[in-house]
Amino acid sequence: MIVAGCDVGSLTSKAVLMKDGRILGDAVIRSSAKPWESAEAVMQRALPENVSREDIGYCVGTGYGREKIPFVNEVVTEIACHGKGAQWLVRTARTVIDIGGQDCKVMRLDTDGTMMKFVTNDKCASGTGRFLEVMARVLGVALDELGDMSARSRNPVTFANACTVWVQADVIQHLNDGIPREDIAAGINNAMASRIAILVNAIGVERDVCMTGGVAKNNGVIAALDKLLGIRMRRIRRYDPQLVGAIGAALFAAEKAGGGVI
Repeated sequence: MIVAGCDVGSLTSKAVLMKDGRILGDAVIRSSAKPWESAEAVMQRALPENVSREDIGYCVGTGYGREKIPFVNEVVTEIACHGKGAQWLVRTARTVIDIGGQDCKVMRLDTDGTMMKFVTNDKCASGTGRFLEVMARVLGVALDELGDMSARSRNPVTFANACTVWVQADVIQHLNDGIPREDIAAGINNAMASRIAILVNAIGVERDVCMTGGVAKNNGVIAALDKLLGIRMRRIRRYDPQLVGAIGAALFAAEKAGGGVI
């Protein structure tokens, strides 16, 4: 049976189709203001050739817009889905960091993938994907450039305040002072990592640690977190780390539909 997971987030929407433990199709798109439209669009794009929506036997929705997805059979929290998807991709994962557009979540799993403990930051934009998006726009660079820019930094700046508004003002000041963009980018990534490390330390680090979401593709944040936590995080390489929540939703769909675990 073909199953699917649909993850509608604040910045991006993702969909994954699976059959017999194998991913058949996937897609990531920018979310629109209407979650149901984002869900319809990303699911349509994820469909592989010769597969129609009617071929999907069971679908689980997740993400902040999960309650607005019209075609799912049920919904599951993004915390559970990211934990499940991360451990399917990295079997040894015990600590999972998920950085979304509006929040950051850190969860600890047991050997069976059961959620043992989690903590979330959803009160402030710092430590979220929105923080990096705002800073990239102020710097005048693409979001996916921030990580590589860090590697070219010789003297990273230090931001005294983690607040997005104040960091944005500081970035503008540094640009006006002629500070190299690479040093500012490195400072931004370090500030992001520092905010995340506070959450990770609050829940307690248990190896192996991996990160999901779009920020997992930012090498600058990953490198800074490795240093702050004193570990080397396991990287998700087989698939786009932004797909992890949708993968977890599809795995839940497979369990519901077939009564077993992939």
